[in-house]
Amino acid sequence: MTEALPFDVTSVDDVAANRDEVVSAVQSHAGTIARELAILQGGDYGQETFKTRRGKWTLKYEAGALQYLRFKGKSGGETYVVSTKQPPEPKPLATAMQDYPAFVEAYNEFVEGLDGILDDVPTEFPDVTTTEDIVAQRDGLVETIRDVANTIAGELNRFDGEYGTFTQRVDGTRWELKWDGPQVSYLRVGGEGGVYLLSQYQPPSAPDVRELAEGFVGFVEAYNDYVEELEAELEQVSFDDAR
Repeated sequence: MTEALPFDVTSVDDVAANRDEVVSAVQSHAGTIARELAILQGGDYGQETFKTRRGKWTLKYEAGALQYLRFKGKSGGETYVVSTKQPPEPKPLATAMQDYPAFVEAYNEFVEGLDGILDDVPTEFPDVTTTEDIVAQRDGLVETIRDVANTIAGELNRFDGEYGTFTQRVDGTRWELKWDGPQVSYLRVGGEGGVYLLSQYQPPSAPDVRELAEGFVGFVEAYNDYVEELEAELEQVSFDDAR
């Protein structure tokens, strides 16, 4: 793979004269490695470090393209052979390029080391149990709850206004029914951030329905008590006393 870099990188003078050309060639060559790593690692963003006898190379890619290639020698110091900022100085570039073939070899060994890694991975898996019956039961219960809640909404609409909310506490938990006309808009359990047993959007989960169905019975009973108390209070009003 290094045959694409036909420069005498051991000469500082040659590197100084041809630095931009060298960096461009490395960017193209290492860019291929970056694309291969992106495909291998299954993402558009990432980085990998490869160790050589003289130091280590870190390649970072973004959107599948080479972002930078950094060489850090064992004797200290680091050189960004390719980066999005300024080009490297000629002498550090020459030092790094002496180890570039070793970097490519380390990358090749890394890929070759993965050969056969998926050979024993099973390709047959257990059958997946369908949720069709559970969903049908869930939807049936939710529809029954909606029918009852719509009846409540219709009554509330009749005697308490075109729209509004009716709240009650059932075993210490806040239940809130919002109506708009004779239809329930939502039935929420637990206040803001709670569970929407009924809504205009997605249905509740089956576990939520299981947990809250019994509480809905208490909510309906609380509504009935509310209406009975209201009727009793109205019965106590006497226009004869007001004369």
